[in-house]
Amino acid sequence: MEITFTQEELPQAARAFVEGIGNRRLFALRGPMGAGKTTLIAEICRVLGVADDTGSPTFSIVNEYVTPEGNPVYHFDFYRIDSPQDALDIGAEEYFYSGDICLMEWPEKVEDILPEETVDVVLRVNDDGSRTLIMPDA
Repeated sequence: MEITFTQEELPQAARAFVEGIGNRRLFALRGPMGAGKTTLIAEICRVLGVADDTGSPTFSIVNEYVTPEGNPVYHFDFYRIDSPQDALDIGAEEYFYSGDICLMEWPEKVEDILPEETVDVVLRVNDDGSRTLIMPDA
């Protein structure tokens, strides 16, 4: 799946992402600083029905949100992680193998501990200011 969208079209891009999840649960969002990873994750959470306030877990490393069905959605921001061991120390593997959706920013910081089934999602910034979301089909 490849979708190019503007800020105004963000809800449609998030809906397409959610529709493309399938049985997959681990998503590594890759893109430069300022690409809109946090904004996209917040919109994905809204599409999933999360009513909680969403924001970057920059200092807490992980935020947990809950869908109306009671399913957790985990949002990781590994930007401030110094090593994969730091992620292990907060119990990242337990989240990864929980069967719940995990949306990860800055997965490059913990590459060595990401499960094989992690889906790489690329968020590219285009010259006109739009974004392109690239995710393998389920």
